[in-house]
Amino acid sequence: MATIKELFKIEKNTKNIIVTSSILAGALAIGLVAGVQFKQFSDYETYFYVRDNVQIEKFSDYSPNLKNTVGDADIYKIEGKNPGPSVLILGGTHPNEPSGQITAALFLENIEVEAGTVYVITETNKSAYTHSHPLEATAFYYDIETQNSTRKFKFGSRATNTNQQWPNPDVYTTQSGQKLSSTDTRNLNRSYPGKKDGTYTEQVAFAITELIKQNDIAVTIDLHEASPEYITINAIVFHQDAAAIASSASINMDMWSDVKISAEESPTNLHGLSHRELGDYTDTLALLCETSNAAQGKIRGAFTEDLIVTGEDKFYDKADELGIIYAAPVSLTERVARHTLTICEILKAYNEEYSYGQYGSLASFLGGKRLTQGMFSISNIPTYEEIMDKGVGYYLADQPADYK
Repeated sequence: MATIKELFKIEKNTKNIIVTSSILAGALAIGLVAGVQFKQFSDYETYFYVRDNVQIEKFSDYSPNLKNTVGDADIYKIEGKNPGPSVLILGGTHPNEPSGQITAALFLENIEVEAGTVYVITETNKSAYTHSHPLEATAFYYDIETQNSTRKFKFGSRATNTNQQWPNPDVYTTQSGQKLSSTDTRNLNRSYPGKKDGTYTEQVAFAITELIKQNDIAVTIDLHEASPEYITINAIVFHQDAAAIASSASINMDMWSDVKISAEESPTNLHGLSHRELGDYTDTLALLCETSNAAQGKIRGAFTEDLIVTGEDKFYDKADELGIIYAAPVSLTERVARHTLTICEILKAYNEEYSYGQYGSLASFLGGKRLTQGMFSISNIPTYEEIMDKGVGYYLADQPADYK
């Protein structure tokens, strides 16, 4: 017959087993729920309104290895009635920098092209839209209110999903031989000009480079965001060949719109980035635009959907009050308004620099970059003031009620 001590021990062990089993069952349940949510997030396709005047190409048209992969993103082409130069607008290079995608969507869903061609990519690194940034507890989605609906967008990661590219090397070496951190191997904006048979991310970069080469794209604008404490903020970062149009755009915005966007030249020894390699390896005039986003920074508080959309954060408010950040964070609407204005001023500057006479202006002649391809003529782009007044959602199409 068991003693009281032995019975107590058996009872205690039984309780331990029950508690441990309950914890394991709870963990399994949480894991299953999280797994289902993450799978739904990975599979969700963001809605973009494609009008009758838009042609669709695919990345695999330029980088065949991407065919039937998640990275085979759409390339939207809006061709004018009259010949002229072409511009490529890259949104979604980094899916955790949402104003780039929303600006690209605004152009895709609104513009009319009278002369020239506009190429728009809304999900430049589509693989990075299939997962979230580790350890950041970021929101999966954020909503924008349009005129008659709520439009859902994904908030992804800065880098290619490890499902498509793994493992990371100990040190990532760019094609130019520059050594970077290992995780930069999955950063599209460190992978240019790309390789046809390179890593997954390099194949995406190769598709973009070939798109530019094969279509003789005159101007490439890569849309980004950065943390308010980042020194290159509210800026146009330009390849040296694009100095004239970047400087002109910056000056005009400051003079006529009271929107301060600086012009910063791309360092010649910083390789893999769009504003460096696309300018070196193709004839395009390569530029990158930055806006100030609190969701990118490390001073912020809780990461919420509201933070993505409003840009409001009490810790950044205090940092701005103390003068320890370079630019106050602003709402998604204002970030899109800044990007939209910047694109318009860059294209206006291109027309002024490269579209008159055989070579264009003296600056373009001395630069020897290109013969004239004519002028851009694009309409139905909302102004900075209109976007600020009505909100960016006013200029986005309604999401269909039956869209998944």
